[in-house]
Amino acid sequence: MAVSIRLARMGTNKTPFYRIVVADERSPRGGRFIERVGTWDPRRSELRVEGARIQHWLGRGAKPSHTLSLLLKNAKALTPAAPAAETKG
Repeated sequence: MAVSIRLARMGTNKTPFYRIVVADERSPRGGRFIERVGTWDPRRSELRVEGARIQHWLGRGAKPSHTLSLLLKNAKALTPAAPAAETKG
């Protein structure tokens, strides 16, 4: 089963609200999902994520959607662990 982390649209007409969900790639956009790991409100530019759960799913091979990866990068919500500094000498 291929798993992706993506946005699921909620809200009414002209007032979108998105949930960040972990879902099977084959399920529809607003359909069945495995776990909800955050929300994004574009009207208030508010992004809430559970970083530990996203890291968990990324470690298990889930792939974030293009839009979600841009959102996370811009918000600096997920910063990969910096490698240990090596000194030459």
